[in-house]
Amino acid sequence: MITHWKLIAVLLLIVVAQLTWAQRVRDPLNSKETNELREAKQDPPKRLKLYTQYARARMQAIEHLRSDPRFAADRGPEMHDLIQDLGTIVDEMDDNIDMYAEARWDIRKPLKEIIQTDTELQLKLRQLKESATGDPALAEEVQKHYRFVLDDTIESVNSSLDIARKTLEDQEAAAKKKELRKPE
Repeated sequence: MITHWKLIAVLLLIVVAQLTWAQRVRDPLNSKETNELREAKQDPPKRLKLYTQYARARMQAIEHLRSDPRFAADRGPEMHDLIQDLGTIVDEMDDNIDMYAEARWDIRKPLKEIIQTDTELQLKLRQLKESATGDPALAEEVQKHYRFVLDDTIESVNSSLDIARKTLEDQEAAAKKKELRKPE
């Protein structure tokens, strides 16, 4: 009987722990962005274009937060969240690229835009990381709040750029063979 109650208590603790963890996972998209993506599910070029817009918007927010002295006091945690959101958006974009490429959708045009966006993000994130080397206060902020998430996001963007280039190459070959389908 006591063993039965112990088992129930352990299971209850596991459920509570999972619910608590699930509440902490941030959604990088607001409800408007989520609805836009949902509506564009069957229009791969439009959906991928939305992801590039959201990634650029997060990068602009990061740059604004970084450069505006009014936000200096609480900047570290906010930068962490924005950089993490950017990385998540880039990862979701890559998942969509894989999904649409596997289904043989013609996504050459948005892939070119993704390559351009990833290249811009790569440069700006690298500049963000390097800017901390000359300023001890900024270096401390980066180390304390967002160094790991910045490194992860840089890695995600680098990977995204590689994926987009390879997929574009594959798409160009498939287009010559007329193996791609156009969005309805």
